[in-house]
Amino acid sequence: MDLHVECYERDKTQDNSSFYHCDTMIIAINPKHNYLQTLSKIAELTKPTCRVILMSSTSVYKEFDCEIDESAVITKTSLQKEAEELMQALKDSVVILRLGGLMGEDRISGKWKSSSSFADGFVNYIHRDDVIKITKELIQSSYTNGIYNLVAPKHPLRSEVHKKNSEGFGFELGEFEGNSYRIVNSDKIIKELNYTFLYPDPLYMWSKKV
Repeated sequence: MDLHVECYERDKTQDNSSFYHCDTMIIAINPKHNYLQTLSKIAELTKPTCRVILMSSTSVYKEFDCEIDESAVITKTSLQKEAEELMQALKDSVVILRLGGLMGEDRISGKWKSSSSFADGFVNYIHRDDVIKITKELIQSSYTNGIYNLVAPKHPLRSEVHKKNSEGFGFELGEFEGNSYRIVNSDKIIKELNYTFLYPDPLYMWSKKV
């Protein structure tokens, strides 16, 4: 399938731009700056038949400390949950992808300059290449609605991942306090798309170096 792609710039894309005439709209923008207003504008200017793929976050599950999937009843509000509900209200065709912690290339778990203390627990990571591959397969599919967790199916402890990365990349291992037992289940996307993760195990998301 040949795809014609246009990119959106908040300050430069005019309301009459051909950008809004697309068949599929992928929304993956920083939620810090007029996020809901931007989503409302996109929903208004795209054609009624446009399919929206909204990149959300597993942070919507922040109230849980157990294994969860897309059927979880979320009671605590968040900007990401508001965004999901807004797009579902404004567009008929919305596919929501709840991404785990985005990893790969220069995004190396544990190599954070701003922090040296971490809560331990099961990680819910996704490699950038899997996000791209899943999104491409969804575009080529007939899926028009649904919510899917995009998280690698294996969940080692954060301390395990950091220790392996510290040895491979030569940074100092931080300290760990407390535990989190949240595991975000991604069986739904695996079954419905018959998807095989390129990087199923966060211990090996940087396998060429660690």
